[in-house]
Amino acid sequence: MHWILKALLTVLGNAFALWLANLFIPGFVVQATVLQLLLVALVLALLNWVLKPILTLLFGPLIILTLGIGVLIVNAVILLLLPWLTNHIDFLRESVNIQNIPALILATVLVSIVNLMVHVIE
Repeated sequence: MHWILKALLTVLGNAFALWLANLFIPGFVVQATVLQLLLVALVLALLNWVLKPILTLLFGPLIILTLGIGVLIVNAVILLLLPWLTNHIDFLRESVNIQNIPALILATVLVSIVNLMVHVIE
C-alpha cells in the first residue's frame, strides 16, 4: 500500500511540475485537460521508473566526472522523450511541446527541483 501512495505522489508532483513549466517557461507548452495532464505525468513517471536507471548507468562516468550535474542530462533526455512518446498516444497527441533548447533546460531544472521536493516529502 505504501508504494501506491509514493507512486500517486510522484504522478501528482510531475503534473504540478509540468503545469508550472507551462506557466513560467516560454517554449514549453502543455495543452491538456486535467485528465490529460495527469496521464502525461504518469507517462513521465513511467519513463523515470523504467528508463532513468538505464540512462544513469550509461551516463555513470559523466555523472561522476561532473559531480552529479550529469543527472540533469539524464533528466533532459527523459523530458525530451516525453513529447515524442505522448504524440504516439492518440488521447495525448500534441499535449506537450518543447519548442527550443532553453525551454528544455529550464523545464528540466524545474521538474528536477519539484521531483526532489516530492522525494523529500516521501
